[in-house]
Amino acid sequence: MDLTVVTSGWLDRRDASADADVKPASAGVVALFTSTLFVSAFLLFLVQPMIAKMVLPLLGGSPMVWNTCMVFFQIALLAGYTYAHLASKWCPARAQVALHGVLLLLPFAVLPFVVHRDVVPPEGAPVAWLLLFLTVTIGGPFFVLSTTASTFQRWFSRTNHPSALDPYFLYAASNMGSFAALIAYPAVVEPLLSLPNQGRLWTAGYAVFALLAAACAIVAWRGHEAAPTGADGAANAGAAVAVLPSSKQRARWVALAFVPSSLLLAITTYVSTDIAAVPLLWVVPLGLYLLTFVAAFSARANRLRRPASVVFPLVLVPLALVMCTGTMLPSALMLAAHVLAFVTAAFICHAELADGRPSPAHLTEFYFWISLGGMLGGLFNALAAPALFKSVAEYPIVLVLACFLVPARGDRAASAGDRLFDIGVPLAVGGCALAAARLFDGAAGLPWLLPAFSVPAVMAFSQRRRPLRFGLSMGALLLAGMMFVHAGQTLYAERTFFGLYRVQRDGSGKYIALAHGTTLHGMQAVSGADRMEPLTYYHRLGPFGQAFDAFSRVSRVERAAVIGLGVGSLAAYAEPPQRWTFYEIDPAVERIARDTKYFTFLQHCGDTCRVVLGDARLSLAHNPDGQYDLLTLDAFSSDAIPVHLLTREALSIYLTRLGPHGKMLFHISNAHLELAPIVARLAEEHGLVAMAQVDQRQPDWPVSRAPSSWVAMARQKEDLGSLMTDARWTPLRSSAGTPLWTDDFSNILSVVQFR
Repeated sequence: MDLTVVTSGWLDRRDASADADVKPASAGVVALFTSTLFVSAFLLFLVQPMIAKMVLPLLGGSPMVWNTCMVFFQIALLAGYTYAHLASKWCPARAQVALHGVLLLLPFAVLPFVVHRDVVPPEGAPVAWLLLFLTVTIGGPFFVLSTTASTFQRWFSRTNHPSALDPYFLYAASNMGSFAALIAYPAVVEPLLSLPNQGRLWTAGYAVFALLAAACAIVAWRGHEAAPTGADGAANAGAAVAVLPSSKQRARWVALAFVPSSLLLAITTYVSTDIAAVPLLWVVPLGLYLLTFVAAFSARANRLRRPASVVFPLVLVPLALVMCTGTMLPSALMLAAHVLAFVTAAFICHAELADGRPSPAHLTEFYFWISLGGMLGGLFNALAAPALFKSVAEYPIVLVLACFLVPARGDRAASAGDRLFDIGVPLAVGGCALAAARLFDGAAGLPWLLPAFSVPAVMAFSQRRRPLRFGLSMGALLLAGMMFVHAGQTLYAERTFFGLYRVQRDGSGKYIALAHGTTLHGMQAVSGADRMEPLTYYHRLGPFGQAFDAFSRVSRVERAAVIGLGVGSLAAYAEPPQRWTFYEIDPAVERIARDTKYFTFLQHCGDTCRVVLGDARLSLAHNPDGQYDLLTLDAFSSDAIPVHLLTREALSIYLTRLGPHGKMLFHISNAHLELAPIVARLAEEHGLVAMAQVDQRQPDWPVSRAPSSWVAMARQKEDLGSLMTDARWTPLRSSAGTPLWTDDFSNILSVVQFR
C-alpha cells in the first residue's frame, strides 16, 4: 500500500518554517500505528456478524434482528467518534493518553462475550431490549475499538514523524482491516470455528490490539515531552494555524458520508429484491464501499477522480433507462452495471471528503461528522425507508443525490440564464418521460417504450457537466418511470422489515401470485375448477401431494403444522376434523393471504386452519410435546434463509413436538443454496429416515406448476409408507465432510452454488 503523504489546501498554507523543526523518526512508527488501526478495524467488522449470529436463536430469524444490530453498531461507532473528538478537544495530550489507557482495559471485564441460551426476550418486537442487550454484551469492547481510527490518527499527528502533518493516509489501513474481516468471516472464521471458539479468538485478538495500542500510547506520551499544553495539545506547528471548519463544510461532510452509506444498503436491497436473491450478496457492495475509502484517501486518488466522474453518468443514465422501462437484461450484466454505478458514486463522494479534509487539529471532528452522516444513511435505509416506501424507492432517490455531489466541470460562473435552464431542462425531461409513459405503457406499447424513454434520457445525459441540472433531470426521469411504468400487473404492494411483497396477476389473467422479491410464495387461480387447487410447488401430483397421500394411508393426519404461510396454498389439503397451524413471522403475509380479493385458501379452510404469528422455532418451543402428526418446513426458498431453523437444536425441538409416528417435510427449493446435504446430516445425527425428490419442470407443464425439491423424514421407515418404494423418491444421505449445523456452528458459504 502506498502511504505517501497527500498534500491538501490546508497543508499548502501551513508555516513552512515548521519543516525545520521536524526530526527524523523511525519508519517503525508508521508500521506500529498502521498495524494498530488495521487490527482494530478487523476486530470491529469481525464482531458484527458474530454477535448477530449469536442472538438469532433468541429472537428468531427476523431480518429485524440484523437491522437492529446494524443500528446499534452505527450508534456505537458515532459514540466512539464523539468521545475521540471531545477527549482531543478538552483533555491535554498526556491526560488523553492516560485516559485512553484506562479505557483499553475495561473490555477485559466482559470478555470473552457469551450469549446465554436461557435469556428470554420480551414478547412482541423487542428492539429496545436488543439494543440494551447488545450494549451490555458487546457495547464496551465495540465502543473502545470505534474510538481507534480518529484517536490514534490524532496521536500520530502529534508525533515528530514527517508524515504526521497529514495523517489521513492511516485511514486506508483502517478500511483495509475492515475489508479483510469482511472476507475472513464467511470464508475462514465461520467454516472453521464454533461461536464459543469465535468469541475466544476475538478476545485473543483484542489482547493483541491492546498491546499494540499501549505501544502507540508510549510513542504518543514520549512525543509530548516538549509539546505545548493548550486545550488541544497539538505538537506540530501546522495545527497552530488551523482554520475552524465552517457550518457549510460540516454539512457537506455529512452529505458526502450519507450518500455512499445509504447507497450501500439501497443497492443491496434493490439487487436482492429485483434482480437476483443471491446469498452473501451484501459482501460485494460492502467490500467495494470500503475499498473506495482506501482509494479516496490514497496518494493515487487524484488520478481516479476524473475517470470516475466521467464513468458515473455514462453508467447511470442507461441504468435509469432500464429501471424506468422494466427492460429485462441478463442478471450478470445488470449486476455489473449497478455495482459500477455504486462504486463510482461512492468513490466520488469519498474523494470529495478526502479533498476537503481539515488540518490534524480538527481530525477528530472531521471523523465525527463522517460517522454522523454514515449513521444517518443507515437509519434512513434500515428504519425510515421500509416505513415510507412500498418499493425500494430509496435507491433511485440516493442515486439522484449522488448526481448533485459530482464536481462540476468547468469554471464558468452560473448566469441568470443558467439558473433558468436548471429548472427548465429537468421539467422538459420529466415532461417527455411522462408523455412516453402515457403513450406506450401497456403490453402493446412495450416494444416502443425503451426508444421513447431514450429521448429524455439523452437530454438528461447532456447535462452531466452541471450537477444541479443533471441531478434534477435524472430525478424527473426516474420519477416518471416509477409513476407510470409497471413490471407486470401489480395489484398490491407492501414493504416491511421482512421484505417487499407484490401481489401480481400473470400475463394470461388466469392466476394471481404473491412474490417476495424474486421468490414466488404461492399462486391461486382466479376462477374455474382450479380455484381451490394448490398450485406451484404444492400441486397434488408433486412431491408434497405424493407425500401427504402416502402419510394419510399409513395413519390419519389429524394435526399438521406448517412453518411459512405464503398465500396459504397448503390449506387446500386440510379437511375437517383436521387441525392445521401455520407459523408465520410477518403479519403482512397473513393480511395478504386473508384478503379475499386475491386469495381464498384460508377463508375456505375456515376454523380448520389457524395462523400463529412470530418466529416458528420460538413458538414451537412453547408448545406441548407430541402435538403434531405432520410438520412441514417451507421457509428456505429465499436468499436469507433462517439458519436457526436448520440446526441440530431446532430439529430436536421439532421431534419433541411430533407424535410417535410423526413425519416431517422440508421444502428446500433454492436457486443458490444446496441444502439437501445439510438436511441429510441432521437426519443422520438424530437417527431418522430421509427420502428426497427433485421435481423438475416438464415441457407440458402449465404456468401454474413450479419445480421443487422436498425431503420427507420420519423415525421409522414404516412411517413414510409408500414413499420408501416410490421410484420418484430416493434415500437422502450426506456427502463426505458435510458439517453438522448447530446453534453454535453453521456455514452458509459451504452450500452456496454459483450458477
